[in-house]
Amino acid sequence: MKSDIEIAQAATMTPITEIAEKVGLSFADIELYGKYKAKLPLDVLKKFETNKEGKLILVTSINPTPAGEGKSTVTVGLADAFAQKGTRVMVALREPSLGPVMGVKGGAAGGGYAQVLPMEDINLHFTGDIHAITTANNAIAAFLDNSLHQGNPLQIDPRRIIWKRVLDLNDRALRHVTIGLGGPLNGVPREDGFDITVASEIMAVLCLATSLEDLKERLAKIVIAQRYDRKPVTVGDIGVAGAITMLLKDAIKPNLVQTIEGTPALIHGGPFANIAHGCNSVLATKTALRLADVVITEAGFGADLGGEKFLDIKTRQLEKTPDAVVIVATLRALKMHGGVDKTDLTLENKEAVARGFANLKRHIQNMQAYGIPVVVALNQFESDTEAEIEVLTQLTQDLGVEISLTQVFAKGGKGGLDLAEKLSPMLQEKADFHYLYELETSISDKINKIVTEIYGGYKVNFSDKAKRQMREIEENGWAQLPICMAKTQYSFSDQPQLLAAPEGFEITVRELIPKIGAGFIVALLGNIMTMPGLPKAPAALKMDVTNEGKISGLF
Repeated sequence: MKSDIEIAQAATMTPITEIAEKVGLSFADIELYGKYKAKLPLDVLKKFETNKEGKLILVTSINPTPAGEGKSTVTVGLADAFAQKGTRVMVALREPSLGPVMGVKGGAAGGGYAQVLPMEDINLHFTGDIHAITTANNAIAAFLDNSLHQGNPLQIDPRRIIWKRVLDLNDRALRHVTIGLGGPLNGVPREDGFDITVASEIMAVLCLATSLEDLKERLAKIVIAQRYDRKPVTVGDIGVAGAITMLLKDAIKPNLVQTIEGTPALIHGGPFANIAHGCNSVLATKTALRLADVVITEAGFGADLGGEKFLDIKTRQLEKTPDAVVIVATLRALKMHGGVDKTDLTLENKEAVARGFANLKRHIQNMQAYGIPVVVALNQFESDTEAEIEVLTQLTQDLGVEISLTQVFAKGGKGGLDLAEKLSPMLQEKADFHYLYELETSISDKINKIVTEIYGGYKVNFSDKAKRQMREIEENGWAQLPICMAKTQYSFSDQPQLLAAPEGFEITVRELIPKIGAGFIVALLGNIMTMPGLPKAPAALKMDVTNEGKISGLF
């Protein structure tokens, strides 16, 4: 079979003006970025706000493994399946970060015949949103350091600056740096560091803001440091909230593209789910819900991360909860959770599938606990055997949950028709949704609830630093915010080697970071990093471009 990029390059794209017309958008409603990309001005949402709101399907998955799961591929293929059924449907996805693209993943626009196009643009610089966020983040850092240099009128304690610079690449050498060296003209010497851009609070703010005014207000609330008296210093205190909003005035507009089969797709924002909330922008999802009858969106990594955060964080701003949830799994990944080495995944192993099912079972029960109907999508591989599929089907059906064998990678929308058929009746029923916790609950109780009821752990330990930070958060009146857990994506626990569905484990919260602009508290667990590193053989080693500009190596 052809590679993803070969399939994408062979596809015939439809002019974006015609894609826009499929959901009732005129030429005046879009801002062109070439022939096949466009941005939607914010007044488009206001123009269509009286439209009936569409149904929302959330696609999430089991805990990821090196074997792959394929959430984006299933999301795109499912949307194409609904389109084949004659439904007015849209996809709402995140933008890929160059860190994973150049590092491990090599691309993040779906796969096979279930991709969003133009694939090369989306995986590289796209419309410049992430670069704008990088600039805005680093502008705040520059203004902060200038305030220190210019007499420090805000009495900022250089030892308690929490705002870091960012870069949209994996670069472990920048995790801890010293700046301001070289004499009085070069600023105040202090320790600093870099995060990856998608971990910036500005990315989270952009994705949770509901208007340009809301964006400015959120930016002003971002806490960047403490004074000598331990009081918080915000972007508003520095006086640059307006300037930073100006840098983001185009980045806040959702991006319109298309799938291989010509289904309209909004791709906007890209926070990671292991270190942020892992969902595309509220504005993109809101807009899609007003333009389409069915909207398919995804949340990053497993349902214990992106899924939980979508439900407990994003929906509070979206003011809409999913009508159904799809949990994606592969037999290969389940076998890894069942103890099989990556080199043996193509061998039939019904017992490993049954053992690994414990991971899927917990995710199913977690999503059902929110009161939302669930369907399992088995993303099929050629090596899957009928006996293994029968084992998984029986185990899933024993829980009263339907399972659909999807083949969207090889067949596009046609390979997702069964999944669409199984979801359609669920969309006619009203889900009995309820949150995992109420915002008024204490920080420790909210974290305990996530750990015990979602992860399956039994105890939460707080470091001395986290305890002190919790007291400061409470004193500042921020305790009634949702929790954004930052942990390994590979396990329900904070230990990546604990696969399947571990129980009886403890989790340690090493640090609590108030993200007041975004509107949540980040709890750092285990050894989670906010600036990833590159692998021994980065995906970039296989990437190239010809003299004619044809790209190879993205996958």
